Amino acid sequence: MSHVTARPSPTRVVPDRVVVVGGGIAGLSTALYLAPLPTTVLSSTPLLTGSSTGWAQGGIAAALGEDDTPALHAADTLLAGAGLSDPDVAARVAAVAPARIDDLLGWGVAFDRNANGSLALGLEAAHCRSRIVHAGGDATGRAVLEALVAAARSTPSIELHENVDATDIVLDDDGHAAGVLVGSKDATAVLPARGVVLATGGIGGLYAATTNPLGAVGSGVAMAARAGAILRHLEFVQFHPTALTLGLDPMPLASEAIRGEGAVLIDDRGERFLADVSGAELAPRDVVAQAVWAKIAAGRRVYLDARTALGADFAARFPQAAAACRTAGLDPASQPIPVAPAAHYHMGGIAVDGRGRSSLRGLWAGGEVAATGLHGANRLASNSLIEALAFAGWIADDLSGCEGSRAPVRLTRPRPRELGRDGPRLTAELRRLMTKAVGVAREARSLRQAIARLASLRSDRALVGLLVAVAALRREASQGAHYRSDAPRSEEGRPDPHEGWRHDGELTLAEALDATQALEPERACS
Repeated sequence: MSHVTARPSPTRVVPDRVVVVGGGIAGLSTALYLAPLPTTVLSSTPLLTGSSTGWAQGGIAAALGEDDTPALHAADTLLAGAGLSDPDVAARVAAVAPARIDDLLGWGVAFDRNANGSLALGLEAAHCRSRIVHAGGDATGRAVLEALVAAARSTPSIELHENVDATDIVLDDDGHAAGVLVGSKDATAVLPARGVVLATGGIGGLYAATTNPLGAVGSGVAMAARAGAILRHLEFVQFHPTALTLGLDPMPLASEAIRGEGAVLIDDRGERFLADVSGAELAPRDVVAQAVWAKIAAGRRVYLDARTALGADFAARFPQAAAACRTAGLDPASQPIPVAPAAHYHMGGIAVDGRGRSSLRGLWAGGEVAATGLHGANRLASNSLIEALAFAGWIADDLSGCEGSRAPVRLTRPRPRELGRDGPRLTAELRRLMTKAVGVAREARSLRQAIARLASLRSDRALVGLLVAVAALRREASQGAHYRSDAPRSEEGRPDPHEGWRHDGELTLAEALDATQALEPERACS
């Protein structure tokens, strides 16, 4: 496994635009908040079809009800985060959430409403109040994405570029981020920037069982790692407990909100196995996912049963899940739905502060690619989109207040990395390996085997997988979504902000490579 070195380029430029890499909610809302500052948004896929935002079903959390407060929202976030959420970040995100919902309304998102015209608020796992806003039932992400794309296209300061790959961060002579390298192996170009914002999404596509677009393979994490940025909490991958096992790849999602409406989890004997767990089916996601995984590992099948709770109303309330079931010949109104855990969300990523600044000057990160401190060891349901919106505003405020250099700067173009592209066979092997060794349950021996195999590959996917596996091996206690079957569960009390916990789980590419070299040779598993 190799990483980027750099060589100087004689090109001198005066960057005048912000470059945002990623066309989902984090990238597009950052660009909108930056207006009228000139901004270029790069998306590796078509804007309306490629990002994870458009696939989000659950909704957006905000304390909007008369019986709710931001303090309650923040408290639920900290409890779900299993001791690793930042209390300050949780409080700030919860406080700004209602205003961010207003922003979405202003950009044209048509949220579901009650008969009296008020916003309809749903209940989801580990929330003490009904505070989830939806659009089109379980089509929230698509509605949000369509509105943001339309708003961005009508904003003169924003340039949108689809089907453009950003492959590396370009540094200036001082080692600061000053642009990105775009293009392909055959033709590349340097795009200078007064600031770079990574909003590239998650890593679910590294797993054989995932609810994410298959292109979500951690490209932003790889870019930041090669540039020398500090990463944080990479081991914390959230596995959604109720992905539909219908033979599809990616796996369709049965939204958390279905359980919020009273659907229950049963095994193939018809036994409800979470009834005695605190919170039952609405316990934190890590608890539910690990319980479902344990049943499946013991040879049982698991189903989501909405027959009593929803019955004939299922299709109207959750049209996307119902459509996926129909394609497989299932009727959720009269049949239980087969489910299993699947990689859904990455709590870890590029370490950023409360303004979205990374450790690398000139580089910001927002959305799923960033580790902001909000989610800790386990993300609270429907906190992802609101986190992206909250930090988009703070990143824009910070960037707008940063004076761009008016003197020409010399950019350091990355060396060719000589990394191969994974073919179908190698990609399938890598995904199986990640699911088997770095999935819901991990243990030291299989993690070492995975690291040995990943280190032998030369691709960005393998690099990100290696980083996650090394982080998982380093955290020897089970915590939140990181379950070590060979280690006890750690104490998960509320963190003390005066302790050194803020730097917990930090990792750089150089440290990961050193750790890999130090391991005893292991036979790779697949």
